[in-house]
Amino acid sequence: MSQRVTIEVPVNRVEGDLEIRVELEGGVVSNAWCSGTMYRGFERILVGRGAMDGLVVTPRVCGICSTAHLMAASRALDMIVHAEPPPDATRMRNVTLMTEHIQSDMRHAFLMFAVDFVNPIYKARPLFAEAVRRYEPFKGQTVLEVIRETKKVLEIVAIIGGQWPHSSYMVPGGIVSVPGRGDLRQCRLLLKQYRDWYERRVLGCSLSRWLDVRRASDLDVWLEESDAHRESELGFFIRFAREIGLDGIGKGHGNFVSYGSFELPEGTQVRGPRRDGLLVPAGFAQGTRVRPFDQMKIVEHTDYSWYKPSEGGKHPEEGETEPYATGHEGKRYSWAKAPRYEGAPAETGPLAEMIVAGSPLFADLVNRGGSSVLVRELARLTRPCELIPAMEMWLTEAVGDGTYYKAPTEIATGEGYGLTEAARGALGHWVRIRNGFIEHYQIITPTAWHASPRDASGVRGTTEEALVGTAVADPANPVELGHVVRSFDHCLVCTVHTIRRGRELGRITVGGA
Repeated sequence: MSQRVTIEVPVNRVEGDLEIRVELEGGVVSNAWCSGTMYRGFERILVGRGAMDGLVVTPRVCGICSTAHLMAASRALDMIVHAEPPPDATRMRNVTLMTEHIQSDMRHAFLMFAVDFVNPIYKARPLFAEAVRRYEPFKGQTVLEVIRETKKVLEIVAIIGGQWPHSSYMVPGGIVSVPGRGDLRQCRLLLKQYRDWYERRVLGCSLSRWLDVRRASDLDVWLEESDAHRESELGFFIRFAREIGLDGIGKGHGNFVSYGSFELPEGTQVRGPRRDGLLVPAGFAQGTRVRPFDQMKIVEHTDYSWYKPSEGGKHPEEGETEPYATGHEGKRYSWAKAPRYEGAPAETGPLAEMIVAGSPLFADLVNRGGSSVLVRELARLTRPCELIPAMEMWLTEAVGDGTYYKAPTEIATGEGYGLTEAARGALGHWVRIRNGFIEHYQIITPTAWHASPRDASGVRGTTEEALVGTAVADPANPVELGHVVRSFDHCLVCTVHTIRRGRELGRITVGGA
């Protein structure tokens, strides 16, 4: 007998609205639907506004990755007016966005994902008591430390940008602030303190020691090498995740996309893995086979979305955001569109970045077992190892009271796009300006890639596909579904209730609030 389980809240404990519906056959997910349940309309709000208004409005799209939206919006305008920000402006843009990444990664991992480790379904597990000590909401030792340390490191954004979230200090041609030597020294101190905490508590080792882990076998050696490694947050996560089988669920389509991020400024000693001028390279991968990225190969489908139909999907330069919710077409089930690259759904975020960059560890893990929940979270937990050294170098290279802005030409008419990597993955803004006003604005967020519905061919979105094949031990407490959904770090929250043949069985909460 099949069952239908509907998850509405709180799948990700952050913001927004997401509903997950699955069908169970013999206790295993046989089909899934991922539905965005709220229309916001930022792209329509922007039409007709002044060319610079996107710098103020789009950071309000998200209260978690507002710096990433500001980066994408400013890069689109840079392209339109052919602006070249001074090298130190590029450094500060990068540092603030990286700060947003490294705090978001820890907050997601320990305040949102690891909370499910204290679900009562695991109370018989040997590591359960330790999980409660670390991750109990509002009380766990790790929870309290993460709140304190991530709050402190965010002061870097406030020093350079004036506030966080919803800052607007990036503009065409650079940034509007001019950090002095004291500001840069304070930023370096805040980053050093964060690195010390991250190495001591999260890794249990130095960044360089972790970066020596290059194969799955190295990971096992690292785990058994010392008590500091085993008892670190990373070590505990690996042990608990393996114990509950997170290495065997959530694999999905196996496609990855990265738009690339963190432009290397002129004269820097920082080097990226490829010769594309980026610290985080751009690319598209099927499995671990990486191909060059071309933004013209992106389309958005609306066949299963509550928007005006578009035949076969449209590139965001031509895309529209016109609500179309008549109630007479049962197949439409989401306010999210369905982005596709070369016609394929794709995962984005830390794991995608690692695969596209050619990380030997994550390539080996994916080749062995696919893009499981464990591997996805492992990439997020260790991404700061890739970012912190570059942040340190750029804060050292930057000149206090130096040049951070080069005035561009007037923004009159033109088209451009801004692509970057937000904490959750690939983020793009496509903009058309006419006579100084916004004529067209389209945004594709990382969550759009992950939470998309089916496309014109009926192919499931990334999260939908990842849920298929997941075994659910207790339909009244489907924590396994929460693990899969949360591993993508959707910028959404949901309620959960269970339905069988259209009849509600009971309202439940996955993993606590």
